[in-house]
Amino acid sequence: MTLQQLKYALTIARSGSINEAAKQLFISQPSLSETIRELESEVGFDIFLRSNRGIVITPEGEEFLSYAGQVTEQFGLLESKYIDKKTREKFSVSTQHYTFAVKAFVETVKQFGMEQYEFAVHETTTASVIENVKDFKSEIGVLCENDFNEQVLNKMFKENGLEFVELFQCNTFVYLWVGHPLAKQDVISMEELDEYPCLSFDQGKNSSLYLAEEMKSTYEYRRLIKANDRATLLNLMRGLNAYTLCSGIICEDLNGDEYVAIPLKETEKMKIGYLKRKGAKISHIGEIYVKELKKYKEKAM
Repeated sequence: MTLQQLKYALTIARSGSINEAAKQLFISQPSLSETIRELESEVGFDIFLRSNRGIVITPEGEEFLSYAGQVTEQFGLLESKYIDKKTREKFSVSTQHYTFAVKAFVETVKQFGMEQYEFAVHETTTASVIENVKDFKSEIGVLCENDFNEQVLNKMFKENGLEFVELFQCNTFVYLWVGHPLAKQDVISMEELDEYPCLSFDQGKNSSLYLAEEMKSTYEYRRLIKANDRATLLNLMRGLNAYTLCSGIICEDLNGDEYVAIPLKETEKMKIGYLKRKGAKISHIGEIYVKELKKYKEKAM
């Protein structure tokens, strides 16, 4: 069985006629018929039934052609990537739930300007960010460290062959919707927040406090709601006068202007940075993305 035989059989199936298939393949009809007979003899059943009105695919032939299509498609991908070099540019980012990281991704896509590419952005848990970069699913992972989790995270990075590159530091802010009773204050204390629900991103089975995305992860919150989607958290802010703690970097063109970030009185420093595989050189697309991330340094100060 050869790849050529499979392609010939698929062409006959698509055209519905051996004569028509022979024309498309630029070979003689007798030669094509002989090739298919040899293939059928090898597999031990008829793929096509011939008649004066054309060909009919047998039930066994239907199943065979399904597999043949998969084989030829995979071969085409191999040929395109390693022979024709017609591969698409690929780039993937995994990030904790930061609007600015998504915005930087948007700007990277706009700048890239190639007709063919395959980009991906994954807003996910802290553990998944680490795992995705380790497993080559993403080239870059965006997350934050603080005094509480820095030692533990750096140990995890080292064990997984990764390195953390700090981009900038920022203070802790309270993120809430503009209709919240505290939204017009210049600064908010933890005591004032006690009567409102605190929102936190669910870290799934990896629910260690060291992997929490929000600051003050050890604080004894009276009301705590976990969710795993940024849009859901925004809805909860409006519906329940809830809040979350963040970097203070707001991207209004993505989240709208109905949310504000107000300094937290008991602020802690956040270190925003990116993960990459240790010793690996960042691709040119990755460099564009990091450059976009660095633009938020001024907003964080």
